[in-house]
Amino acid sequence: MIIIKAQKGTKDILPQEVEQWQNLEAKALEVFSRAGFKEIRTPIFEATELFARGVGDTTDIVNKEMYTFEKSERSLTLRPENTAGVVRAYIENGMHRLSAPVKLWYKGPMFRYERPQAGRQRQFHQVGVEIFGISEPTADAECILLAINYLKSIGLNDLDVEINSLGCVSCREGFSASLRSALKPNLDKMCPDCQSRYEKNPLRILDCKVPECQFILDNSAVQDVITSDYICEDCQKHFDEVISYLDSLNIKYVRNRLLVRGLDYYNRTVFEIKSNNLGSQNAVCGGGRYDSLVKNLGGEDTPAVGWAMGLERLNSLLPQLESKKLQAYVVSNSSLDAIKLVEELREHGIGVDFDFTNKKFTKQLEKASKVADFALILGEDEIKSNTISIKNLNISEQKTVARREIIDNLI
Repeated sequence: MIIIKAQKGTKDILPQEVEQWQNLEAKALEVFSRAGFKEIRTPIFEATELFARGVGDTTDIVNKEMYTFEKSERSLTLRPENTAGVVRAYIENGMHRLSAPVKLWYKGPMFRYERPQAGRQRQFHQVGVEIFGISEPTADAECILLAINYLKSIGLNDLDVEINSLGCVSCREGFSASLRSALKPNLDKMCPDCQSRYEKNPLRILDCKVPECQFILDNSAVQDVITSDYICEDCQKHFDEVISYLDSLNIKYVRNRLLVRGLDYYNRTVFEIKSNNLGSQNAVCGGGRYDSLVKNLGGEDTPAVGWAMGLERLNSLLPQLESKKLQAYVVSNSSLDAIKLVEELREHGIGVDFDFTNKKFTKQLEKASKVADFALILGEDEIKSNTISIKNLNISEQKTVARREIIDNLI
């Protein structure tokens, strides 16, 4: 019989790995709640139009990487990212009526049909935050600070922040025109994706990793455009204030003028946080400001900023946690007495298990030593005398206590 396997680009998260995931999620709840963020959970599939309008039809995600299917003459898509879904929920549920800022965070699976690689699967998981209603650079700084604090809370400290400003729509129009002019002489030598982006969104060319395109981007005429001060006075003031907040918070950063991020909805501040322990694919966090997205998706004009992190990437950077042991394991050849004791202990919050099959005591003790700190021995003598023998499996000490005292001896 043919064994059915997990689909390419998907991965089972096994019991010995789950504790690491639970730790990442618990730290997210702790750090984000402390900063006043509330968790939101959105559906894993949405109308395809949401991503076409939100993420942008010039992006690789929409053009190549979405899992889209037809159902009852409707086009639905498994979410490739969650900002568009959170914005949809923000609009649909009237959250604009709440006092700003509206601070939300999420976690869950995303789906992209791309070539699987280290730390990136076709079903992957993200944790992210969004801040709605604040146009001031304080929100940008809060967002970056929160990401740094979360990464530090899980044990990642060797981090670099790269930051840039894309400016507003007017800034980008002038910059795009200059960039097209500088790229035009070598356009025929660029990859098909960049040739397509040339008309629709030339800024996306700056994100291309194809060596031939990188070589053209290093051309002096292109570099003159990239390093020019193309952003307007208001956008420059916004960016300078973001930088001043980072300086005051002692957050180290570098300006990367090639940083544009891969989604069309970004404006003004964009940033990535990179780990120095992950090789060339070292970005663990990406985000920025997206002030036009809420309006583009049918809501009121609302400034917003946020970021997302891939949990698979984070897991790959962290040492595997040792599996937590149970507090106790009942060793007995009386299944009835064992299960009654187990239930009593669990009602008092004690983690405990027992042998289902009445193996020999030596086998049960061997199992107990692997999964628990204490063995609770309930043999014929203990049952007759209404006692329990407690063996500390870490130091091999044993004592016998009255049955009624067992809770006090374990708590």
